[in-house]
Amino acid sequence: MASALVGVLWGVLAPAEHLLVVAPGRGVSLTGESVHRFDAIGMFACAGLVVGILTAVAAWTARKGRGPVALGAVLGGSVVGACVMALGGIGVAALRFPDPDISTAGTVVAVAPGIGTLLVLIFQPLVACVVTLVLAALNPYDDLGVSDHPAVLEEPEERDATLTS
Repeated sequence: MASALVGVLWGVLAPAEHLLVVAPGRGVSLTGESVHRFDAIGMFACAGLVVGILTAVAAWTARKGRGPVALGAVLGGSVVGACVMALGGIGVAALRFPDPDISTAGTVVAVAPGIGTLLVLIFQPLVACVVTLVLAALNPYDDLGVSDHPAVLEEPEERDATLTS
């Protein structure tokens, strides 16, 4: 659900690329406008990173579900979420910038942003797995803190009394 909302937000915020129509059906990118294609991809990748981090942390807070099954669920959910984010964002961007009329030479048209490559879909699941790995590595318990652990520290006075006797 979060990925879908972020995808819609990306579709609203991603900049369009402006092209100059030089011949019917052919356009060239204006100077400085070709970087907007990278801007849209970079914004999508950063949004995927944020959603991946939040997903992993949210899944980690469920203490009873920690472990390999939770990692698989986070990974699978992140893959599906990245695809939903891309489809939703591209759909909203297509609504913002409908197909331009590229039949009149000399006009400047706005082209809807896209994700450029499917490799950008890797960011969200990758960061979700890395964050889960870091959280598991930093956990001091062998069972990842699933069960309640009693306090193992004794009072200093009790420990000193046992040492002197």
